[in-house]
Amino acid sequence: MDEALKTDIFHPERAIDSIADFIADPVQAAEFPQTILRFRNDRAARTVGLDSLDDAQWIAHFGRFNPLPDAQPAPLALRYHGHQFRAYNPDLGDGRGFLFAQMREAASSGGRLLDLGTKGSGLTPWSRTADGRLTLKGGVREILATEMLEALGVTTSRTFSIIETGEDLVRGDEPSPTRSAVMVRLSHGHIRIGSFQRLAYHDQTEEIARLIDYCLRHLLTLEPGEVPALTLLNAVVERTADLAASYMVAGFVHGVLNSDNIAITGESFDYGPWRFTPRWEPGFTAAYFDQTGLYAFARQAEAIHWDVAQLAQSLVSHAEAEALVDILRRYPAMYEARLIERFLWRLGLTAPDGDTARTFVIAAVEALRGSDVLIDRFFFDWRRGDHDEARYPGAVWEKARSALGALSQQPGALDHPYWQSDSPCSMHIDEVEAIWAPIAERDDWSALHSKVEAIRAMGQAHGSVPGQPRASRGE
Repeated sequence: MDEALKTDIFHPERAIDSIADFIADPVQAAEFPQTILRFRNDRAARTVGLDSLDDAQWIAHFGRFNPLPDAQPAPLALRYHGHQFRAYNPDLGDGRGFLFAQMREAASSGGRLLDLGTKGSGLTPWSRTADGRLTLKGGVREILATEMLEALGVTTSRTFSIIETGEDLVRGDEPSPTRSAVMVRLSHGHIRIGSFQRLAYHDQTEEIARLIDYCLRHLLTLEPGEVPALTLLNAVVERTADLAASYMVAGFVHGVLNSDNIAITGESFDYGPWRFTPRWEPGFTAAYFDQTGLYAFARQAEAIHWDVAQLAQSLVSHAEAEALVDILRRYPAMYEARLIERFLWRLGLTAPDGDTARTFVIAAVEALRGSDVLIDRFFFDWRRGDHDEARYPGAVWEKARSALGALSQQPGALDHPYWQSDSPCSMHIDEVEAIWAPIAERDDWSALHSKVEAIRAMGQAHGSVPGQPRASRGE
């Protein structure tokens, strides 16, 4: 069955074995009534040598979870704690997912250690009162979220596979019974802030040291330095500040930025009630249960910073508190710098210096915040030079136009045919529902496939974000 694997590219790893004794539990996948392949991400699979599998082989590995050659023999459900809406919860862990396999991506894509993890694969010791399942609609929503974020330069997990499983599920947030699925995502590690919180909660200081080493060695590829905990925290601050900035420039609201949902690598993952805000509306929320707006659009940077502070607190047994706090203080400035860089990237602009760039971005955000202009429309128009007074009237837009005059367009910024189209590619909630409706009503997946193609074309038009790994955009 596995002779089709590209053995020159497929490089299984078992790095997780070095920490599995304290961070994971062996589990078994559920046996599903059906395994109907609905989505396979061959672009992502190509980077790890799995795109040559035929559909039957794909289903065997990612629907029935037969082990990949030389990969770990059994799935592992990871243990962690976390703050959920600022309330500490010690009863967390992979409740409907597991780590299925690890592998190295192709050297041409960066050579990073990657995890294949699941969602909806059955019960684990951490399922509590849940059923361990995923709705098919939830899987479709995750495809749309990850594809759109990838195209807009956000470092994100990639939806690798969706297989419908033939069960009827009852859910309170969508019409029920509803169809079931099992999803596989390709991620740069599944170690999260909550992984460290759990160890600190149980005073497992030796295990914290081992987990620090694992993260530095296998995920962040950094030398430990004199104080490895400080090296780790510094890297997490840099990566999560960039993550928060990328959300803002994409107009994205994750919805559930709990500490168990923040990866050490700074890679965005786990998409539940997400939404893209149509306008630059600071108070826009994605989750109906976010009654206080804790994770609203403009509060995401603050929320992620707070989560990283919980990591720092979990590391106090391995570093001086003052040194940890000093690193935390770097976050706001790093967030602002990356927000400016990403803002210019989406517009295809370069600035002669930091002050000039900052002046323009502040003016543009001020104008966006006080207008009804759609975020995607703004970036689309202004990259193409369609920003005259007739389209964008008023003093605030004039201020932004004036600041724009000191910036330059990047070579090739408008070369892709996408920039000659009539309107930008967007992903607002009404379109998500419109894509799901024909799937639910008549099993018509054409709208989803067309949208994925359009999103990927937009990603090609934008190009790579400076300083971001190529594979995080599937290139």
